[in-house]
Amino acid sequence: MDTIVSLLISACAVIVGIVVHESAHALAAYALGDATARSRGRVSLNPLNHIDPFGTVLLPLLMILAGGPVFAYAKPVPVYLGNLKHPKRDELIVSLAGPLSNILLAGVFALLLGFVWPALARSGATASVVYLVANAIMSCMLVNLSLAFFNLIPLPPLDGSSILVLFLKGEALQTYYRIQQYAMPILIIVLYLLPTVLHIDIIGAYFDLTVYPLWRWMLGLALG
Repeated sequence: MDTIVSLLISACAVIVGIVVHESAHALAAYALGDATARSRGRVSLNPLNHIDPFGTVLLPLLMILAGGPVFAYAKPVPVYLGNLKHPKRDELIVSLAGPLSNILLAGVFALLLGFVWPALARSGATASVVYLVANAIMSCMLVNLSLAFFNLIPLPPLDGSSILVLFLKGEALQTYYRIQQYAMPILIIVLYLLPTVLHIDIIGAYFDLTVYPLWRWMLGLALG
């Protein structure tokens, strides 16, 4: 039962995080001059406007069944660079808006935890209720930080690819475009084959340097 509840909490946290992430992309593009995504309903907290049937639903379920890390993505937010006021600079801002929104959302959940934890203690709630609520909020924090930093990996369809392209020129850029063709196989190898076969967990090491320290820092602030 605990496992099922934990999975449901994580699934809800992923959906909320993805919706906020994609809306942030669309809102940033609109603020910078491109109303394409907004006109297609992507500045919205309605999950149906963002969910990709395969990337948001089927793929995560398959990964949960496979027992590995869970990777999910939503429908791409359409952005036309020609509509942006300063295309190169604004593309970077739009790309960063998604991960930054997840970090901010994790901060909001940390503030909520700081308020809820003592309130539950004063209310005389049972230990199981306090644990369930606190665990749900901490899971939402961790999921959003994971979404933020995972999306900063410089491989399509992740946001980090759009950011990296802005800093590459000439042959380096052409080489990167050639590598992009194999982005999904590379992700599968990094997420599954390397940890399983060679016991090399690149994503885990990356999260150890980024996600988990920030998560623990936020928890420390929230819980005093």
